[in-house]
Amino acid sequence: MGYRWRGMLAATALWAVAACAWAGQVEVLHWWTSGGESKSVEELKRLLASQGHTWRDFAVVGGGGDSAMSVLRARVLAGNPPAAAQIKGPAIQEWGRLNVLADLEEVATLQKWDAQLPRVVADVMKVNGRYVAVPVNVHRVNWLWINRDALLKTGLRVPNTWDEFFAVAEKMRQIGIVPVAHGGQSWQEFTTFESVVLGVGGAEFYRRAFVDLEPGALRSDTMSRSLQTFRRIKDYTDARAPGRDWNVATAMVIRGEAGMQFMGDWAKGEFLAAGKQPAKDFVCVSAPGTSRAYSFNVDSFAMFRLKDPAAIQAQKALAATIMRPEFQESFNLNKGSIPVGAGVRMDRFDLCAQESSAYFAATAMINTLVPSIAHLMAQPAGIEGAMREAVAAYWNNERMTTDETMTRLVAAAKPRLAKGIKP
Repeated sequence: MGYRWRGMLAATALWAVAACAWAGQVEVLHWWTSGGESKSVEELKRLLASQGHTWRDFAVVGGGGDSAMSVLRARVLAGNPPAAAQIKGPAIQEWGRLNVLADLEEVATLQKWDAQLPRVVADVMKVNGRYVAVPVNVHRVNWLWINRDALLKTGLRVPNTWDEFFAVAEKMRQIGIVPVAHGGQSWQEFTTFESVVLGVGGAEFYRRAFVDLEPGALRSDTMSRSLQTFRRIKDYTDARAPGRDWNVATAMVIRGEAGMQFMGDWAKGEFLAAGKQPAKDFVCVSAPGTSRAYSFNVDSFAMFRLKDPAAIQAQKALAATIMRPEFQESFNLNKGSIPVGAGVRMDRFDLCAQESSAYFAATAMINTLVPSIAHLMAQPAGIEGAMREAVAAYWNNERMTTDETMTRLVAAAKPRLAKGIKP
């Protein structure tokens, strides 16, 4: 174990010692209520209990919807916040501007978070340069999942470019396989579009368009080519795609009814649950043109200001425990994502996770690690929603032109640009 992780364990031990005198309770808003996520929450509870602290669930079944955030806002404004809430991306900055988040610099310094996290991820966790949230995991969004037998039947190789992708798709169609499994829901379409833009334009263009919201990027020849490539993909989906859930689309690939799917690495969990093995039964490959880039989705807990000293100590212990190698490993093995901190051993992880971890580190070094626009890492919900609906409208309406779509994308960015706010 490296010196940095020994330091993290030592730091966590300090919180454990403090727990003897400051045993407290942490109330946590989350929506990890089933499957492997639930197992991971139980592990986090166990680790906190070993330090003398207790966990109180503020759990919301079915994901973090508007209702959950409304309840959270009401409690915060009433002066009764939970210790932590599952919040990610620019939403952390929005809560930070309300001056209600706790300062985690003491924990971050002891555990050397700046040395453990890529800067682009660390910056998401900070407000005014100070940590207020702790990351839990990393999902790679720009994956292409392929049924290996379906690919072998085409006689073609794994596609790395868009030309190669469409050649494989055409061959699959000719032999009676649905080339692309897709669920016709706006977030799935935006997820696919994100990978297309990253593949057509590259990381720097992606950053200009979706992080900086430059009108010159949102309305450009590169964006037009991205939209045209995106629309070509639809030709290789099936007529029953509208309304289909993502996991149902993944099941089509698992069974060999469909050949490929654009989806984040949560899709891998469906393959593994079906008893399928990477390289043997399915292929995980970077979406065409994105082999040197990585769009990330990071789950995190924002910590709220508390008054009770024991609760504050328990809150710090929670933040420190989340970054422990032991928890990072167990949580991500259950969830299908990868550890966010550097140095966690990956030998127990599957081949796709190992590849994802290697890409995560490499792209951070060459500055091609970018936040997912489709999964609320690049922009707040209002802007993401307007862009997502523009892209979905283009996908579903063949009469809508690329110019019209780009106009809508520029319009979606205007509220943030008018405020002069950087993500």
